Amino acid sequence: MQDTLAMVDDPEYEEEEPSFSDPEDFEDDIEDEELLEDILREKPQEADGIDSVVVVDNVPQVGPERLEKLKNVIHKIFSKFGKITTEFYPEADGMTKGYIFLEYAAPTQAVEAVKNADGYKLDKQHTFRVNLFTDFDKYMNISDEWEAPEKQPFKDFGNMRHWIEDSDCRDQYSVIYEAGERTAIFSNDAKDPILAEERARWTETYVRWSPKGTYLATFHQRGIALWGGEKFKQIQRFSHQGVSLIDFSPCERYVVTFSPLLDTKEDPQAIIIWDILTGQKKRGFHCESSAHWPIFKWSHDGKFFARMTTDTLSIYETPSMGLLDKKSLKISGIKDFSWSPGDNIIAFWVPEDKDIPARVTLMQLPSRQEIRVRNLFNVVDCKLHWQRNGDYLCVKVDRTPKGTQGVVTNFEIFRMREKQVPVDVVEMKESIIAFAWEPNGSKFAVLHGESPRINASFYHVKNNGKIELIKMFDKQQANSIFWSPQGQFMVLAGLRRSEVKMFSCETNSSSH
Repeated sequence: MQDTLAMVDDPEYEEEEPSFSDPEDFEDDIEDEELLEDILREKPQEADGIDSVVVVDNVPQVGPERLEKLKNVIHKIFSKFGKITTEFYPEADGMTKGYIFLEYAAPTQAVEAVKNADGYKLDKQHTFRVNLFTDFDKYMNISDEWEAPEKQPFKDFGNMRHWIEDSDCRDQYSVIYEAGERTAIFSNDAKDPILAEERARWTETYVRWSPKGTYLATFHQRGIALWGGEKFKQIQRFSHQGVSLIDFSPCERYVVTFSPLLDTKEDPQAIIIWDILTGQKKRGFHCESSAHWPIFKWSHDGKFFARMTTDTLSIYETPSMGLLDKKSLKISGIKDFSWSPGDNIIAFWVPEDKDIPARVTLMQLPSRQEIRVRNLFNVVDCKLHWQRNGDYLCVKVDRTPKGTQGVVTNFEIFRMREKQVPVDVVEMKESIIAFAWEPNGSKFAVLHGESPRINASFYHVKNNGKIELIKMFDKQQANSIFWSPQGQFMVLAGLRRSEVKMFSCETNSSSH
């Protein structure tokens, strides 16, 4: 140790320290990005956090006494799209300014909020406009000079209603065969079916046609695909993992999908309503059970849809998908409801409750005006049967009159096109097997009696309010009625009995 110290202290042992400075003419050709790539990757970006913020405009301007209530409403609406981490309500002179800032936990949630909440109708005076905060730079830098928008490529799906031009008026139908491996579309020719399209593994379970026949839906584990046109090209895809059921709005603008796999308390995903034209998710709903599918019933024009839960009827409006007037109808004991096929009118019925009679109510939408209420007594059950154009509503009422045994059936016929909606009644004391309206007229058919003496009766609702029995065929082996599309002819079928008869309302003839 002493020798070492001596060497250090010895002036002759000192050496010149190395220099780590670059020469004066040295040029560094290594970029920071190459030298510190892993560190720069973590460098905060200018937009960090901002891309998770949305700006909501057209929010009600309120004072301190109503601010907490407003915040609860806003949070309820916007928390459907993700977790909100920050809320900011700018104020001036003790009032909110009419716009707010919401920050989500992730940018994808902010995008989802913009997609689904922009255009949301809070009330008659306030319709939300929702934008990403990061879009404001884009809007600030818009040129004062008009520039033609970039042309988007046109997707030619062919004639979406091509079968209507068929000179022989042939309908199309689908067949799945070979244990589900192949799916084919045929035209229903009088001689032999004509193959229109055939594909292997086109669907994983089954297929479904839209109401007007424009789209064919196929089912897959990851969602639904829609096909159409002469060559059945893919029109749209909807991602809904584990989808098992679907339904279309009558106007074919929306499709409803159901999956039991993804629903959570914070994010309703069991039922999703999609816009068919854009592929956009419009809204998600919770669903406890799909036993009574479809969950929603649509108005004839697709402007409204409704669902029934215990003592509640919830009516939603499109395209906002929000509750009509922001509240459901509380209807104690409601059993069933049905939309008119020709007007935005809902019919619903409520059973008796102690001394309060059962009733059938007709309600006009969106005003919620009750245009007719019919009280009923000693009711066991009711069934609602609309005529296809909505000109008539038949309420089949099963009753047990006091002092009698057995069930009596009343057919309560509501004449919808007349003032104050008058009601006429046909009573039958026999068991009712089937009921069916003539599609385009004012006649209806009833199967009644006990096997083997089953009768088929045909009635005509006249303009003066009288209901006339125009024909009856006795001793029929039938349990179902099918009218031809234009009326006049009908088929009485003994399903599971292999017996079918065709009748004409204009004559007394029948054919097997």
